[in-house]
Amino acid sequence: MSLPSEQNWLVLQHLIIDLTKKGYEIPSGINPEMGLIRSSISSYKRDPSHPDLINGLAKAEMALNNIQGNLLTIAEQEGEEYVDSWLDLLKQAMQGKEVFEFAKSRSKFLVNTPPGLTTGRINLKVPLAEERVQEIAEWNGLIIEFDDDVTVQLHGDQDDLKLGLKEMGSFFLDDR
Repeated sequence: MSLPSEQNWLVLQHLIIDLTKKGYEIPSGINPEMGLIRSSISSYKRDPSHPDLINGLAKAEMALNNIQGNLLTIAEQEGEEYVDSWLDLLKQAMQGKEVFEFAKSRSKFLVNTPPGLTTGRINLKVPLAEERVQEIAEWNGLIIEFDDDVTVQLHGDQDDLKLGLKEMGSFFLDDR
C-alpha cells in the first residue's frame, strides 16, 4: 500500500537529488527531516489505527508541505517550466498515483516498534563498538537494537532521536 504522503515524499526526494545535481544548495535541515518523515510514514503504515501514529503522520505531512515550499522556491531559479513539471508530479502523488517506486531494499523492519516513539535506523560503513553506540543511546534516552554489526535501530522521542542521530553522525563518515 502506497500512501499519498509516501509518494509526495518520494517526489520531494527526487527533487532534492535533481536540484543537488544542478548545483543548488539544499538547506542543511531538510535531509535529516526527510529521514524522520520517512520513519513516521513507515511507522503509521505498520499500525494505522494507533492515535500517536496518526498524529505523527499528520505532523509528517505538514513538514512535507514546508519542505515542498522551500524546494519549489529553489526550483524557481530553473524557470517556470521546471517548477510546473515538479508541481505536476506532486499533484499526481497527492491524487494517490504511484509516481515513483521505492528502491528495492534489503532492510528489515521491526513489527512491534513501540507505539508513540519515533524510530530511526542507521547503516554504518564499518562495524562499530557496540558500547559506544549504547553509551550515546543511553545518554539520549533511546532504546537501541542491533540488527547486525552495521545496522542499528533507535527508538525514542523525536527530539532525543534527533540528538542521538546527530551525535552518531560521525560514524557515517568513518573512512577506515
